[in-house]
Amino acid sequence: MRTYELTCIFRTDEDNFTKGKELVKAEFEKHAVKVLKETDMGTKELAYEIKKETKGHYYFYEIEAISDKISKMDKHFQLETTFLKYLFVKKED
Repeated sequence: MRTYELTCIFRTDEDNFTKGKELVKAEFEKHAVKVLKETDMGTKELAYEIKKETKGHYYFYEIEAISDKISKMDKHFQLETTFLKYLFVKKED
């Protein structure tokens, strides 16, 4: 298992933010991902407009997972509309 960081930018309305967090949690459970750290970074102004939004709600996860599970979650997240952006990064050992 490797350590990864996931940063999600959700839409700012409470409904999409809650749905997005639940979606991420469900995917983590489905793929047996261990959450090491979770941080709500709050709403911030975006550097540029994304999907006609100028603000986003940032949420950060530090997780342990198998690399092929990360690629499966990535493909699933691409289809979701609750995310403005997200990024998986492999953490250095």
